[in-house]
Amino acid sequence: MPVKLFHLSGEPVSTAREVDVESSLDYDGLRHLVAAHFAIVEPSGIGFHSQEAVLNDVSDILATEGALSITIDGHSVREIPGPTGLPFVGNFFEIYPDHLGNHQRLFEQYGPIIKTTNLGRTVYQTNDPQLSSIIFSETDFFTKKINEAHPLYAIKNKEAGVFLGDTDTPEWRAAHKFLPPALGPKAVRHYTPTMQDTVEDAFKVFDHFDENGEAWNVYQYMLKLGAQAVGKLVLGIDFNHFTSPDAPPHELIQIIAESLSLNKKVTARGDWYAKLPFGDPQRLKNLRYRIFDIVNESIQNASRGGVEDLPLQDAALKATNMIDYAIRATDNKGEKLPKTSLIQALVVATGAGFTTTSSLLSWLIYSLVTYPGVQDRLLQELVDNDITEDTQITADLTDRLTFMDKLIKETQRRHNPSYQPARTAKVDMILPGGYKLSEDAIVVGALHHLHNNPEVWTNPTRFDPDRWETEEVKNRHKAAYIPFATGPRMCIGFSFALQEVKVFLPKLVYRYKFIKENDGPIEYDPMFQLIRPNNLYVRAERRVKWPPKSEVATKACL
Repeated sequence: MPVKLFHLSGEPVSTAREVDVESSLDYDGLRHLVAAHFAIVEPSGIGFHSQEAVLNDVSDILATEGALSITIDGHSVREIPGPTGLPFVGNFFEIYPDHLGNHQRLFEQYGPIIKTTNLGRTVYQTNDPQLSSIIFSETDFFTKKINEAHPLYAIKNKEAGVFLGDTDTPEWRAAHKFLPPALGPKAVRHYTPTMQDTVEDAFKVFDHFDENGEAWNVYQYMLKLGAQAVGKLVLGIDFNHFTSPDAPPHELIQIIAESLSLNKKVTARGDWYAKLPFGDPQRLKNLRYRIFDIVNESIQNASRGGVEDLPLQDAALKATNMIDYAIRATDNKGEKLPKTSLIQALVVATGAGFTTTSSLLSWLIYSLVTYPGVQDRLLQELVDNDITEDTQITADLTDRLTFMDKLIKETQRRHNPSYQPARTAKVDMILPGGYKLSEDAIVVGALHHLHNNPEVWTNPTRFDPDRWETEEVKNRHKAAYIPFATGPRMCIGFSFALQEVKVFLPKLVYRYKFIKENDGPIEYDPMFQLIRPNNLYVRAERRVKWPPKSEVATKACL
């Protein structure tokens, strides 16, 4: 068997490695063989070069004397670029406070993957669909392993399994066996009436504001609305968020929101700050214990009087909420989710559920009051589908609201609440483009920048729901639009979150006309885990008349 020497272009010839090459191997087979020796993630990008020529045939490669160099997508291997930074603080002041704008600037300057260091913590980010698809795949190259450089490290909990734990653990396997049935499409349809009752219960507060001509902070009330639904559907708790216009958020909601803010502060300020035994790092640790106490109390209340054990799928469709499901559900061996994992999973489901939904709802209302014609088109679609104030919203009905679907997608593209899902390199590797990445490095799929990448999206800053009907968007890379991430560790609650907003939004828009109250730019909090509009104020005016059915809808009924 012939032995050939190969080395990575850009590195010394002395680093060449011997590779046994079977003479019967074809060109693609050789690429895969060499990729395995050098941990090159995408073999199709490999090119072979002698000192004189590019070699595209295995026979020519075998006949060439000396070491051959390897290029990746036409490039020599290279370090991932990024700004130099200042001593000690690194790139902190080049990124904050406007990390969205500044990361966008860095992508434009350095390319599809960048390196930044904040106070000793190094993180890589990408806005490229191909690279994002690679990092979110659970393969020999990447996994979710929350090490000290990971943005979730300060709130990591291995028992959580779902979101705050590593992949290669028994806890993750258990959580991903028990929880998906409770969050899948069938179970979500089962929860829809509770979602509708929740938003209708909030009407008395929004009516009060209208009667008094008052504007209100969108995020604060969408936070209470999203959390009210999650409280009922996850923990079986009525948070009483709409008993009065000034009702405060429930203690659990305040604590989780504070934890997410503290986590962002702690991780943004580097490893040294996270290890302080006082201040924000210690406060973050203390809050965790109170959260667990509240959730554990809910489990005990749900267990009083006894429960009927049911197989996973049956439990998902008969349970009144997730906590009811979780204490009933048994696998095919008759085993249940361990209590410690159960508590952690419910904490994560509660926190992830209301923060994501409330932020997305806020951005949807922002879209309604900012982009001309959007609110009127959605109202017209509701009328054309015979929706009235008394309509019971179902999944079958929301499936017919095609403009609403496009509106939600475009809002998530332009203003996605989540922006930093991260994965960890399992080995030293060479990424497409020839970029070198070290084992244990953290790579963030920068969702905001991926969704607004001008190399991927035509005129990305333009808000255009109709782009979702174009061939360009239909034929996009599968990872060009991933609002809930992708791969085995994507958000398992995405069906729940989408159905929630698809119930809330029609009810709100049919009843109220939303009018933006404040001028000037909308600000976000750079020290919060998600992107949310902090200073958006609106007035919600009760509608007294609605448009007639459109001509197209009328003809369709004849």
